[in-house]
Amino acid sequence: MIWQISWHPKAAKYVETLPPNLAQRILDKLDEVAENPFRYLEHFEGDGYKLRIGDYRALIDVDFQNKIIKIRIFDKRGRVYK
Repeated sequence: MIWQISWHPKAAKYVETLPPNLAQRILDKLDEVAENPFRYLEHFEGDGYKLRIGDYRALIDVDFQNKIIKIRIFDKRGRVYK
């Protein structure tokens, strides 16, 4: 079963500001993640996970019961952890 992707408004807005080819690359990767999240997600602090896409990182919460991947933060690698 494919998982559902949910965006925090600030994360979605950030991706919208990126060049179209980069934004498409990110969306393509998220399509792959929705098919098999455990292949791509790495455990992060507490119950959180992170996803690497080139120089960008997404901090993610996973709702296992409802199969929802919630993207909380999306930014450049150097800024996402601050």
